[in-house]
Amino acid sequence: MKRIISGFASLLGRQAAGASGDIPVHLSNRDYSGGRSDRWVREVGFDQMLLWVVLGLLCFSLVMVYSASIALADNPRFGNLSPFHFAVRHGSSILLGILAGYLAFQVPMSFWEQHSMRFFLFSLLLLVVVLVVGRNVNGATRWIPLGVINFQPSEFTKIAMVVYASGYMVRKMEVKEKFGKAILPMIGAVLPIGFLLMREPDMGALIVIAVIAMGLLFLGGVNLKVIALIGGALIAAAGVGIILSPWRLERALAFLEPFDEKYALGKGYQLSHSLIAIGRGEVHGVGLGASVEKLHWLPEGHTDFLLAVIGEEFGLLGVTTLIFTFFWLTRRIMQIGRQAIALDQLFAGLVAQGVGLWIGFQALINFGVCLGVLPTKGLTLPFMSYGGSAILMNLVALALVLRVDHENKQLMHGGRI
Repeated sequence: MKRIISGFASLLGRQAAGASGDIPVHLSNRDYSGGRSDRWVREVGFDQMLLWVVLGLLCFSLVMVYSASIALADNPRFGNLSPFHFAVRHGSSILLGILAGYLAFQVPMSFWEQHSMRFFLFSLLLLVVVLVVGRNVNGATRWIPLGVINFQPSEFTKIAMVVYASGYMVRKMEVKEKFGKAILPMIGAVLPIGFLLMREPDMGALIVIAVIAMGLLFLGGVNLKVIALIGGALIAAAGVGIILSPWRLERALAFLEPFDEKYALGKGYQLSHSLIAIGRGEVHGVGLGASVEKLHWLPEGHTDFLLAVIGEEFGLLGVTTLIFTFFWLTRRIMQIGRQAIALDQLFAGLVAQGVGLWIGFQALINFGVCLGVLPTKGLTLPFMSYGGSAILMNLVALALVLRVDHENKQLMHGGRI
């Protein structure tokens, strides 16, 4: 096991702990870790605990995607598939994401800052391209077929918004309190993204991207009252959009009464069977592989509603453990961001905190949807749900956070970035 840890650390460009024990940590006199004990971070160039937690989630996701999708081989909708089809594709996406993350880790944060506008413009281009050549699935055009993977531009747009909004706040720091010079241009940047995403349509991705943009404005120092005003306007706009769209209104009503006979076989079908699955799990679950709802009852059990299968097979204990894992993960990423800001690396700090907002908020929405607390929305559970583009971008985002942590440690040890 120590050889595996050492090899992975060396792959990312730093010397890991030796075979005989851990290398001691020597930090500067100033504490940038928010009071966190030195024993949590070893001198290997990045936070190993954060990396291992994510790798643990990925391994668990591979097991659960296989468990949740094994029955789909009998579904005429998918044709004659192997029981391992989705698990193999999910594993391939994980490997591709690890490779992409490794490459992203090699790039200094100064490069991301310098090209933040180009990333944003490229994301807009991809959102236009998907409307022209994209693949339509269940009435939504969200994927560009690339052979080995169906790429979803909205996932790339999330990371592009993190990088762009962070760079934007660094450039606008001196005028951050002025609505016309700091806030209005950001709104102008989000509007075309919103328009293109609603053409797909993909309201879930739009909500996440809007939260990233507003969250980074707030973390960058914009007045909270202004952020609240913008948030209120977005909520009002979303409400109007729901009212004016019959199928969205029906979905919202189905969320309130998923077991009503009017919705149980329609818009409330997924939610009602998600609740049944979680209810069947009780405290300890029915056991790995013993889920009944995944046997053609719960649609998309391996994607958006993977938590429901986890709840049925591992019960309240499994769901609670997963929730606390994502809480720890989000908190640790935000700590790395605060550490970078304390070291006067504002862009790097905002990028890390933007990733924390993205992962934490999207996980919260997915938990809320599967548990019936929030209306059904097509958002995957980060690092867990089946979906190549999502896993790929999640791991690239993690690599950026590890890069920020790596540069933090270089600065704390008197080195240069």
